[in-house]
Amino acid sequence: MSFIDYYELLEISPNANSETVERVFRYLARRFHPDNQATGDRDRFDLVLEAFDILRDAAKRAQYDAEYRSHSSTVLQLAVEANDFDCAGGDADMQARLLALFYVRRRREVFNPGLGEFEIAQMMGCPPERLDFHLWYLKEKRWIARMEDGTFAITADGVDQAGAEQQAMASRKLIVDRST
Repeated sequence: MSFIDYYELLEISPNANSETVERVFRYLARRFHPDNQATGDRDRFDLVLEAFDILRDAAKRAQYDAEYRSHSSTVLQLAVEANDFDCAGGDADMQARLLALFYVRRRREVFNPGLGEFEIAQMMGCPPERLDFHLWYLKEKRWIARMEDGTFAITADGVDQAGAEQQAMASRKLIVDRST
């Protein structure tokens, strides 16, 4: 089950006192109650009840706050990583390298083009879990596909993409060579 930010749901600060929690709960409960013809929302009402049940009880709230701090730390790490402008460029480079690897494998072994995740990680010099995002992306773009034996192989669209990337790289190299 994914983490639900009850403070965000109730639109209150994590430092809100019990009176504030109760006041906001009553307001939102009236607003989202299923009997309210104008703004009733059963799912939202149930979430508001769940949040209130946790945040009004001191012991449950303390346990939730520990979870909340852990989640907040993860969110902060995401924000730091998102602000790293090299992230997307590094990802594009990794995806291009993976595509080139799959391309070369397909050219060498047309009828046995598959590469396993562990094998790919070894060739790329990184842990398999670092590849998960990139393999997902390449699969979603339909540039690679999972074979019946569980390995991955480049598709015809992937071959076209690898060729286009190779041409773009050659063009950039020509521009740099001419300017020096």
